[in-house]
Amino acid sequence: APESLMQALEDLDYLAALDDDGNLSEVGIIMSEFPLDPQLAKALIASCEFDCVEEMVSLAAMLTASPCFVPPSTHLEEAVTVRRRALLHPDGDHFTLINIFNAFQQRECRAGARPPAGSAPRGCPTAPSRVPRRCSCARGAEPALPADNADEGWCRKHAVSAAALRLAGVVRAELLEVMQRIELPVSPPAFGTDANVLNIQRALISGYFLKVARDIDGSGNYVMLTHKHVAHLPPACCYLLRQPPRRLPPWVLYHEFTISQDNCLRVVSEIQPQMLVELAPQYYLSNLPPSESRDLLMELREKVVAVEDVPAVPE
Repeated sequence: APESLMQALEDLDYLAALDDDGNLSEVGIIMSEFPLDPQLAKALIASCEFDCVEEMVSLAAMLTASPCFVPPSTHLEEAVTVRRRALLHPDGDHFTLINIFNAFQQRECRAGARPPAGSAPRGCPTAPSRVPRRCSCARGAEPALPADNADEGWCRKHAVSAAALRLAGVVRAELLEVMQRIELPVSPPAFGTDANVLNIQRALISGYFLKVARDIDGSGNYVMLTHKHVAHLPPACCYLLRQPPRRLPPWVLYHEFTISQDNCLRVVSEIQPQMLVELAPQYYLSNLPPSESRDLLMELREKVVAVEDVPAVPE
């Protein structure tokens, strides 16, 4: 439909993928090198600036591969939920996906299977370099084989798909090959540090500022900034599974939303509105539909501008 086409062009413009003539910009050309949707491609490129490439490339692979979660048997639901909690990350579903990928790769590495090119699972003594190479844990090992029964058993216990996780490994290797070919820098892994969490959030906001929602009443009713539609967190969201229960995040970034299924946001992580104000284009914030959320963001923007306008004190 013409409306969908115009919306897609507007989104590309917000992502700085188009120049003033409507052609691909330099950023847009780089984005087009990746077999990813534009927002994910922009986030991956931004990770080069924020030194979190290793983590973002794993996340991009997990978001691109088939959904990793599978519904457990009814009589195993409680046990699976308890095991999954061990993999939850307090900062959101995006980080939980990285946790799951890393945990699976550790098992593959310990089993002697060859990891994806350029990867170095946590616990592997070989740090990744700009040129993908094989992990030292697997030197001398045979070419990659199907995961053994232990890996399949681990996946069943956590109700995750071994096939999806292996596919994510393949996608990750392909993304790293693209980055190497176009000579983008690959920063060393730092997952688990506070600075890395902030950097991943910054990279995600750089690509997904179009997909932000705010809890308007503190009870999980999230209004999407661009559509003013109210949605909810999915039952498998880390914020609903964690124990003991805590407050729901006031502001979230989400990967996708499908109204036709259950009116839930998919893959959700908390963000700070200050980051959104700093990283999203000013004209995007100005063009948001009138709402309390927009007013809050514009107030924050005015404060940021006021601070920036304060002259520096000479030493």
